[in-house]
Amino acid sequence: MVECIRLAFSRGRRNTGEFGVCSSFWWALHSAENAGMSIRYFLLITCAFNLFTGTGYFFFSGVTNFGDWAAVISGLYPHWLWRALLVVGGAATYYAAVRVVRIGLVRYVGVPRDQQRRLRKLTIMPYVSAILLSGVAGVLNPLGIQLLWQSALPATAGGQSGLLWLQYYIPQGTAPERTSEQLGRSYAWIVIAAIPAFVYVGVLGRGITLHR
Repeated sequence: MVECIRLAFSRGRRNTGEFGVCSSFWWALHSAENAGMSIRYFLLITCAFNLFTGTGYFFFSGVTNFGDWAAVISGLYPHWLWRALLVVGGAATYYAAVRVVRIGLVRYVGVPRDQQRRLRKLTIMPYVSAILLSGVAGVLNPLGIQLLWQSALPATAGGQSGLLWLQYYIPQGTAPERTSEQLGRSYAWIVIAAIPAFVYVGVLGRGITLHR
């Protein structure tokens, strides 16, 4: 029981951190009335990744019986009920997260809901990029390739899957409140993104050994 409480506290802090980051970026997006579309798009995608990860992990742990929350409920009975609560709660919060992101994409980023092709491009590209980065980083993980299939790819491919279908469920009447602009290729953004990507793959992907 003590171990369950410790794991719950540890995972809870991570979830709180993800939701805290998401809230900060959502507030910045809501307040960025005069910012360019590239800034607004960056704020939304960052918010989406944190929000989907934080809510999707409940569902993932309940379905697969793997991960931190699965370890938290491992000593609780009836076990099937706790797994069902994770699945139902995770599905409900994930759907709510998708609703927030899809409305933000139209209302605050400024992409009209009838531009389906454009919406798909703006959501599929970061989804695929995240899978590639997680895959490369996971291959370098010293714990072995098995962790890539058990955790890294499911957490990314499954956890961020809302980006693939959110544009089909944007509520009627949702209209842009910001100026719609075209997003062209920006080498400045590419360089800015490449730096943390390199650190994520080359440093965090290999793991950091702490010595006392």
